[in-house]
Amino acid sequence: MKAHRINNVTEFFLVGFTTRPEMQVFLFFVFLVIYLLTVTENLVIIITIKLNIKLHKPMYYFLCSLSFLEVWYVTVTVPILLCHFLTQHKMIAFAFCMAQMYIFISLACTECVLLAVMAFDRYVAICIPLRYTVIMNNTCCMLMAVGSWLIGFSVAMFKAIIIFRLNFCGPNTINHFFCDISPVLNLACNDISLAELVDFILGMIIILVPLSVIIFTYFSIIEAIIRIPKERQRKAFSTCASHLAVVTIFYSTTIFIYARPKKLSSFNLAKYVSIFYSIVTPALNPIVYCLRNREVKVALKKTLQGCH
Repeated sequence: MKAHRINNVTEFFLVGFTTRPEMQVFLFFVFLVIYLLTVTENLVIIITIKLNIKLHKPMYYFLCSLSFLEVWYVTVTVPILLCHFLTQHKMIAFAFCMAQMYIFISLACTECVLLAVMAFDRYVAICIPLRYTVIMNNTCCMLMAVGSWLIGFSVAMFKAIIIFRLNFCGPNTINHFFCDISPVLNLACNDISLAELVDFILGMIIILVPLSVIIFTYFSIIEAIIRIPKERQRKAFSTCASHLAVVTIFYSTTIFIYARPKKLSSFNLAKYVSIFYSIVTPALNPIVYCLRNREVKVALKKTLQGCH
């Protein structure tokens, strides 16, 4: 007989962080400030790049795309977390949970590819500067940016299809503050070995392939910088330092969570580590780029003076 999909779960309970009322209120304001700061920072960067002609370069075009991604990255998780801080009814509908998981995974995969694209842009600018304008033309930049989003959402779709086919017949408690892959997989009532394997393989591909590109480009960049005059080395390093800092923060936490073949043994640890790559990192990225990039700081200052 043909097997039918069984799904007795209509909603999930998100455990979150704490049940103490005073801590709930405190955490609400902490995450609210972080969320508003993140959205504001990234929108300011997008507006600054749009309004300053000097920043109409491939590097800042990709930075604008990254900032746009970061706004949605926090918006897909933090608002519902804020609602749960103020209520004891920490339920999320099954369909909404699946949608949240898919969108979050898609954005994470897209960021992996986009960071590799930004590294390639720096590679061309420093290693083959005479051909930079030819290689990184408007068409190429658009294709690379759009391609990053298509690859990210396509990989996430394969992951989601495997998970959507699982049976959920109870329990329905997710030990997390949003619907992430591992906690949701742990609630399936049938064999999840295939789903875990597919998730692990696709996770390794979407993490290691872009990371390999980044490592290769930075080895080439360092080799090229060593050969140029010392007075130009500092400027060359400064254009890469901010991107390298963002890559380090993002990949160090992402690899810890997703590049593992088995279910996480400590969901409490995973839950707190997830805060860094899903909430803290999007808040830090604009600050890192502004502090380490003189062009962005000058353009931002002019934009703020113009608004004033």
